[in-house]
Amino acid sequence: MQNQHLKSFKTKLNYKHKILMEQAYNFRQTDSALSDYCEYKAIKVLNKLNRLNYLDPFSK
Repeated sequence: MQNQHLKSFKTKLNYKHKILMEQAYNFRQTDSALSDYCEYKAIKVLNKLNRLNYLDPFSK
């Protein structure tokens, strides 16, 4: 049960990271500050995902 919960949480984080990176790219030409903020949030999400992968490397 916990493994399934962890897998769904990782999937949610991957999706959130993808959306934030797309937003950062789309805002790059119009609002650089908002682009930087979205990229910062995406990096924070990626760091959280990397920590989870470090703790449980075999549950892809």
